[in-house]
Amino acid sequence: MIKVVGDRFCVPYTMELLAKKKIQSFSNSHYDVFDTTGNILLQVDGGIWNLQKKRVMKDPAGLPVVTLREKQAISWKQEWQMHEGESRHCLCSVKRSGGFNIKSNLDVHLASPYKDAACDFRVTGSLASLSIKVRRGNSIIAEVTHSYTWGSYKGKECFKIKVYPEVDYAFIVALLVIMQENDNA
Repeated sequence: MIKVVGDRFCVPYTMELLAKKKIQSFSNSHYDVFDTTGNILLQVDGGIWNLQKKRVMKDPAGLPVVTLREKQAISWKQEWQMHEGESRHCLCSVKRSGGFNIKSNLDVHLASPYKDAACDFRVTGSLASLSIKVRRGNSIIAEVTHSYTWGSYKGKECFKIKVYPEVDYAFIVALLVIMQENDNA
């Protein structure tokens, strides 16, 4: 089982999700994540053009699941931290692999007192290329495809997410949001 956010987001079968992003104003974007039957599973809110980038993912009851915060540092590599609920308890950090690349790969390091240089997960591809893959070692644990429509030009975008069995789908959605933020920066 690959659990980062929590056990309740890991299911024993391949899960197909649909994430819809809507830019609500110049300072706010919103994501709704649905299962194949149309049930809402997660929502992510937060500003898009502000100095302190912060996104809060909530469950259908409106309870905070994770908070994504961009680490404020002057660097070529954007870094985000994923925190449990709205606390400061860090679950992992996500950093762009390189400076200016056409493909903006992300390295994910789980929070651990026993740090080593190797990343725990890697996100490859870019939304500009219409797909990303999340890997643990050589294994693909999730795939995301970006569905361009006429709505994409009006601030409405759709993403199809395929999460493999026993993988934390809230973690994968959080990585999608971070990848989207980095590609739009």
